[in-house]
Parts: sequence; structure tokens; C-alpha cells
Amino acid sequence: MENPQDIFSSNGGCLSDIVIEKYLVESKESVSHVQLACSMQDCAFPLDGTELCIWNTKDPSRQLLILRGHHQPITAMAFGNKVNPLLICSASLDYVIMWNLDECREKVLQGLVPRGTVMGSLLGKVLCLQLSLDDRVVAVCAGNKIFMLDIETQAVRAELQGHLGPVTAVEFCPWRAGTLISASEDRGFKVWDHCTGSLIYSSSVLSAYPLLSLFIDAESRQLVTGCADGQLWIFSLMDGHHYRRVARVDLRKKTETFSTRRVKSGLCSQPEESQLPSTSALGKGEQVEVTFPVLRLAPCDLSLIPNSACGCLSSENTRCVWIGSSVGLFVFNLANLEVEAALYYKGYVCGCTFRLLLLGGVANDVETPSLQVLCLLASLFGGKIAVLEINPAALVTAQQCPSMGQSLSVPASSCVLPTSPLYLGIAKEKSTKAASEQRCAARNVVKDQRLVFHSKVRSSGYASAPHVTMFSPKTNIKSEGKGSSRSRSSCAREAYPVECAVPTKPGPQVAAAPTCTRVCCIQYSGANLLWSFLLGHDGAVNAVCWSQDRRWLLSAARDGTLRVWSARGAELALLLGKDMFSKPIQSAQFYYIDAFILLSSGPEFQLLRYHIDTCKDEIKRYKQKSKSKLICRLSTTGAVDMTSLSAVNDFYSHIVLAAGRNRTVEVFDLNAGCSAAVIVEAHSRPVHQICQNKGSSFTTQQPQAYNLFLTTAVGDGMRLWDLRTLRCERHFEGHPTRGYPCGIAFSPCGRFAACGAEDRHAYVYEMGSSTFSHRLAGHTDTVTGVAFNPSAPQSAPDGNLNLCFPSLL
Repeated sequence: MENPQDIFSSNGGCLSDIVIEKYLVESKESVSHVQLACSMQDCAFPLDGTELCIWNTKDPSRQLLILRGHHQPITAMAFGNKVNPLLICSASLDYVIMWNLDECREKVLQGLVPRGTVMGSLLGKVLCLQLSLDDRVVAVCAGNKIFMLDIETQAVRAELQGHLGPVTAVEFCPWRAGTLISASEDRGFKVWDHCTGSLIYSSSVLSAYPLLSLFIDAESRQLVTGCADGQLWIFSLMDGHHYRRVARVDLRKKTETFSTRRVKSGLCSQPEESQLPSTSALGKGEQVEVTFPVLRLAPCDLSLIPNSACGCLSSENTRCVWIGSSVGLFVFNLANLEVEAALYYKGYVCGCTFRLLLLGGVANDVETPSLQVLCLLASLFGGKIAVLEINPAALVTAQQCPSMGQSLSVPASSCVLPTSPLYLGIAKEKSTKAASEQRCAARNVVKDQRLVFHSKVRSSGYASAPHVTMFSPKTNIKSEGKGSSRSRSSCAREAYPVECAVPTKPGPQVAAAPTCTRVCCIQYSGANLLWSFLLGHDGAVNAVCWSQDRRWLLSAARDGTLRVWSARGAELALLLGKDMFSKPIQSAQFYYIDAFILLSSGPEFQLLRYHIDTCKDEIKRYKQKSKSKLICRLSTTGAVDMTSLSAVNDFYSHIVLAAGRNRTVEVFDLNAGCSAAVIVEAHSRPVHQICQNKGSSFTTQQPQAYNLFLTTAVGDGMRLWDLRTLRCERHFEGHPTRGYPCGIAFSPCGRFAACGAEDRHAYVYEMGSSTFSHRLAGHTDTVTGVAFNPSAPQSAPDGNLNLCFPSLL
């Protein structure tokens, strides 16, 4: 036993505020494959094989409580869930013994030998133990069997059989009494009713490697299982979801992405490859790929930590889990499926050098104001056992990206600056009418004036009222007021229901074209629905957008042109040709309440001021008088081509979001006329669409809700971002989009998100859940895009509106 001392990392940074070694002991036999246990204040581990040692954090003398009763080496142990009395169960090849720690400590003080209660004998090699939430039943996993032992009667309640390999982990479901979930080396998990001994659900084979760990999150009602190859499988345990898979995560790739983000944000000078297990060369061109086996999962509740201590990590989405692997500890966020912090074992100096350690258990010490976490580690190739005290708040704060100097917000929080490119739009909007519009109005309106303009000379009487009344309407009819009320009610807008249900009923299918035609994108204008291929372009249409007053329609296509159409007569009002853009237009829209046109071409986006001449001259009707002017252009960092562009047009906003082919999302502040922030490694592939929470004219949301936006990439699902923190708040997976870009949409109320998929379905997600709530059928091919009705709670997916197979070229 050695005195507590601080631990230092291999890169020279002091971690005394993050990790402290509380206790270190060495056993004669290795305990690397033994299930260790931690409670709020106690740690349990075997010493010299057969002795069960209990170390209490509050004991000033740091004396071990040694419990003897096993004749074979101890293979597993687990604490109970109740504090009074605190129980611990230990298992070996000979016995399964239950100990009451309060009684054991009293007997030691009295000079007596503490004794435990034998629950079972000769059950086999026990790999794991787990006590129920009420400490009445203990699940003993011996081989491919699970024995349910009653603690009061010491009898076997049920014997669960069905696994084809040794059971490696078992957990009791917190909200379902009598439900038990087990994982095995047969690469699957099973759900049991341990009261009756019946099997409820059996999963398919998940991986080529055995499952090693289990964790049940009661708040999100999800099951997380860890695999020997470093894969995390997350399943939904909600009623009606039928244990559907939520996500599959590669821990190694997530840690590499986490390290890359830290390097690009300037938190560390070089990637932490020295901390990661490197691939060792066997010969020329031969390497061994080292995986991150998920050895243990434990809860990590960061919501109890003040927001100031967590930095950018918001308290709403802090449902995290500790992942113990052979190379380190990781804080994994179940909402956004990202690694929040990493603590590597390699290179730590704590009386000895721990190269590869196994996680034995993690527990939150709620009585400590700093909310420390105890971690019990064992050496893989020796008998050393260490108890570490970790400060999760300091760990997360030290490894999170630094907060921005300026706060970004989609709704404009300040007036436009005189130096801003948007200042021109404000100046123009101050005038009631433009000069051209005034001339047009003067030309079209017939003035009611006299033929002779001298006031003393009587005219021929054209300006005076006629002497003979040709028609006089009846004005003495008593109105009951019903007609006027109906007309007023028909014109009045009904508010979009905020607490509406998820749209699930399919509407009528519409034949969008007489032949098989692929629908690229759809847009709503009030109750009107527009398909993009109905416009007169020479190439496929990339984007369509309604103006805020619904008078004009903008379209951009692969033919390199941008067109503005009149919504009433479907006439071309403005045409911008190929000579104005270096590359084809990828995205285009109206911006700043129809004051500008915003478009992206190549690595830059352009801000255009436009004027549409509405005068009708029959002689010069084919001569276009509408014009546009380039106000400014901004390029992405690194001059990479943009893949998507998004900005709000329904209200004043200075923020423009752009996605690049280098998998980044860049935030531009047009009030300052520059780039404000860059989100690196936003997806594993380039983002093909950015969708902001814009609401609609039929509903109103909280101002903070408009700072949320969605991004999607092929094969990487959807991600929900918060502009204020530039963090991914939630990751949505479950819809297959492996090879074709499918569109996404926000609901007007901001509570749902919809997306297309390659399995001929549209998926609807709730913002508070990581798995889809509804799966909408009705198509016969890939659903390429979706759109919500802005005035009624229903959605309109597109992709195969004429019941034919669209060509996906």
C-alpha cells in the first residue's frame, strides 16, 4: 500500500485537479478478468485470490475489511443497491456468498470473524453478478446459464437457459419489474421474465465478436451493449419499439474524431496518437489493427454538475455513460453519440506504470460537493489494483472546445451596422416605394380628373355625377351578419397547433408528371405545394424557394442559371445566366425578408441585390428590365466547394450557414461581413443539406428555438446543432441513407424532424428522442425529400408521387 499521490499524463500536463490516486495495493494473483465492484463509498476486490477485500473511502486509517469464506479464487462480485443494509455478493467455483457489510464491520470491532450467507454452491465459473433494485434477487451468470437466487430463502427461483455461449453481462430493467437483460459471447442479447423464467425477446447476431458489457439508461429507456471489437450497439426499450436498433457506434473512430477536433480547435498541438494504441508493423505493408474493447459501462450523470463547470456542455443533454476500455476511460454522450472526454491510462505515473488497465466499476460520490467519481482499475499483466478519484467536471471542461468570444444568434440582436453588406437593404426599405415602382404605378392607374383644368370654366360635365341613375343597389336589406362573419373567418389564419400529434396518415397521391419523373425537391407556399421539375430549366433543378410575400418563386438548376418567376402568371421575371457564375449554383434562396438573393457557387456564396420590374409594355414585353447587383461575396475557409447553404428569410437575421466538402459547417455573420465560426468534422461525410428551424407564419416559437438547425450526410444520419454553443445536441439514426442524399425538414412547431430514406419510407423523429417515432410508407422508391405543411400538422414526402419508379441518376 502506498500513499495517495497525483497522476500526471504523458504529455506533460498536470492532472492533479482531474485524477488522484486514492489507494494502491498489489495482489499475489492477477485479477484482470475478475468482475470488480464499486459503490458510493466502498470498493471491493479480491486479494491473493480467495480473500474479499473492502476499502472504504471515509476510513481515515485506510484499513481493509477482509472477508474470508471462499476456498477457490473469487471470479465476480457486486454491491447491492440499498445503503441500509449494504450488501455485497461474491462468487467463486465453490460458493456464492452474500455479505452484510454492517454486520461484518461490527463483528470485526468485536474481535469476531465475519461470516456470510452461502446462496449457492458448485454452480460453475461465475463471470458476472448483479443484484436486483430491491436487493431481493441476485442474478448469477455461470457458463451459459443464469441462476436467479432468492436472497431471503437462499433458493433458486428460476434457471434461465438459451444462450449458446458464456453470459458476460446482466442488468435488471429499472421500470419493468421482473425483466432481466443478458449479453453473451454468442454475440447477442436476450430479454427475460425472471419471475416466470420465460424468454421475452432474443436478438440476432450483432457482431463477429462477443458482447462484454451492458448498460440500461432509465431516462431515455435505451439499452447500450459493448462489444469486444469496440462497437457500441444502442437499442430502444420503449413500448412499441420492439427493441429496434437506435445506433451503432465505433468507439475508435469516435475517439479519433474527438482528438482531431481538439487539434483543430487549438487545445493540443498534435493528435494524441501517443495515447492511442498504435498499429505495430509486422513487415513491409503489414500492420495489426488494435481495437477498443468495451469492457465496462457505467452511468455518468453530468446534469448534477453546474453548467459553469461543464463549459459548453449543456445540462439538458448530459445523459452520458462511462466507457471502460483497455486503453482508457471515455465519457460518451448518448444524445449526440459523441465522445465528450477521454482519459488514457498509458504513461500515467502512480507508484507504478499502468499500461493496460481494466475498468472494475464507477460510482458517483453524491455526498462530496465536488461530485467525484471512484474508479477501480486492475493491471492486465500483474496483480496491482488502483483506486482513482476522478473529477468529471474538470475532465470535461479541460477537453471541451473553448467558448466563443461572441455569442451568435439567428434572430438579429442588434441593428445593422453601416459597414455591413446588409445596410443597403435597410436603406432601401426605408422608402415607401422604389422610383421604378412609383413610375409604374403612375403609368397604370387612371386618374379621375376633369377634362378642363380651369376652376372657373365649366367642363362638359364628365366629372360631375350623372343626372339619370342607371342602377341603384338595394341598401335597405337587413343583414343578419352571417355572411360577413363567414368571410372574415375564412380569411383569418388559424394558428398551427403547438402540441399537435405526429403526422402519420398519408394524403392523396398526386401524379406530378405524365411520365416517370424524379422529384428533386418540394416546397410549400401556404397550402400550395410546388414540385421542382415543373419549371422551365434545361437541367435538373437544385433548389426552389418562395419569397416571403409569396409573390415570387426562385429556382436554380444545373444548367447554371437562376430564375425568378411570377407566382401568379408563371412568367419569367428575372434571369441570371451562366456568365455570372464560375461554377453551377448549388443553393439559392431569398434572404433578409426578400431584400436580397443568396446563392452559392463553388467555394463562395454571393449576396445579390435585385429589382424586378413589374411594368407591362406590350411593345417591349420581351425585353427584360429586371436587374441584379452583386453586393458581396465570401469564401469558405480553405476555399472548398459549398454543398449547402441556409439562411432565414421570414425575419431579419445576420447569420448564414454554409457546408463544405471538407465535412465542415461554417457560420457567417453578414452584419460583420466575415466568417464567425467553423464546426469541424460535423459529419463523417460532406453535409448535403442544412435545415434551420424557421417556424412558419402560422406559429410562433421561443426566440432561442430558432438557433437550432439540422444537418445530414450520406451514411451518417441527422444531427441537431445549437448555434449558441456550436455543439451537436442530438444524433438521429435509424433511416437508411447509405448511397443517396435524402432531404430533411423541420416541423413548423419545432418539435419534429422528418427525413427521407432509401427503403421507400419517410421517417419522423421527435426532438427529445434519438430514435424515430413513426415510419411512413406509401412510396415505391427512394424518398428524396420531405416538407411539412406550414399551416396544418401534416407532412408531404416526395420521391415517387406518380406511383412510378423514379430514376435515381
